[in-house]
Amino acid sequence: QVQLVESGGGLVQAGGSLRLSCAASKSIYSIKPMGWYRQAPGKQRELVAAITSGGSTNYADSVKGRFTISRDNAKNTVYLQMNSLKPGDTAVYYCYLSDLIRYWGQGTQVTVSS
Repeated sequence: QVQLVESGGGLVQAGGSLRLSCAASKSIYSIKPMGWYRQAPGKQRELVAAITSGGSTNYADSVKGRFTISRDNAKNTVYLQMNSLKPGDTAVYYCYLSDLIRYWGQGTQVTVSS
């Protein structure tokens, strides 16, 4: 059983920055694809960013150039650096890890005020 523990959410003004972290409970899973989804009230969950075990990345068009996903395999952790935040980025952000099944974190709230 893999547990994903997220941190780093909060309230920030538009134009500000936040960094989300997601730590996996088992080091063996540090080489699995990981990423972040988000879900805003009344909307479907959407992929924000993903990173492969080799470090290749993929981003939603809405966050390209503003968000950066990275990973530290030694710390079993994936990060999401979010810059130039907009009110439209307000959502609960969920970390995931892909293995035979997909594991999810508990979610962390990001609120961007105008």
